[in-house]
Amino acid sequence: MTGRVIAGRYSLVVPIGRGAMGVVLRARDQLLDRDVAIKEVVLSGAIGEDERRNAYQRTLREARTAARLSHRGVVTVYHVAEEDGRPWIVMELVPSRSLDQVLATEGPMTSLRAGRVGQQLLAGLGGAHAAGVLHRDVKPSNVLIATDRSGAGWDERAV
Repeated sequence: MTGRVIAGRYSLVVPIGRGAMGVVLRARDQLLDRDVAIKEVVLSGAIGEDERRNAYQRTLREARTAARLSHRGVVTVYHVAEEDGRPWIVMELVPSRSLDQVLATEGPMTSLRAGRVGQQLLAGLGGAHAAGVLHRDVKPSNVLIATDRSGAGWDERAV
């Protein structure tokens, strides 16, 4: 799948995550010359055409709603492309590890760090809820712990 181009501009590079709804890949936006994350939404082959159409429309609605969000703790949606009869969601690429990966490699967090991550997670969810977006699948594998270079030092954030 790597090397494939989606929507004539997103060159797939390498898978970076997998979940119940699909696969997330690092991709290169050839038009804007930047790296992005692109989610291939996988629809079960066992569902009927009506269910497939409904799932596709639901994915588009959720992506449109998410694209309206502008919050430091929410991944930005850039584009939804259609390829092979299914949606591909193009998003901000956040250099990060999931919370479950952090816990598996580093062990339990200090109470201070856990509190900071929790506050940031709640702030992001609060921003989403204020815009009418309900996440529906908050769990450690869906929480990204990103490290950004900002100002005087490193700034960790939950996304």
